[in-house]
Amino acid sequence: MTAKDIKEHKHLGKNADILDHMGHEELAANLFRATQTEAKLRRENIQGKDKANQAHYTVGKEVRETIGRLGGTMPEDLPTPEKSIKQIEREQKKNLK
Repeated sequence: MTAKDIKEHKHLGKNADILDHMGHEELAANLFRATQTEAKLRRENIQGKDKANQAHYTVGKEVRETIGRLGGTMPEDLPTPEKSIKQIEREQKKNLK
């Protein structure tokens, strides 16, 4: 899914930051994908935008397949928190005043 697809699926605004609207499980899946892609890029000395994009796609596909094999829920199908992390931070700052 593209970022646009995810925003539509989760009913987020066009300018919303997807990461601000993820729960723990979804954030963890994304962090795992990102760290493993970064390691692959370094380990295999992958150069160039097209090859890097392919590595991101490949690792993402593997992570999704693993989630599926484990019987997990695909990240985009996990519940979207009612409030973004930024909303929570604003509320906490307001309550401290």
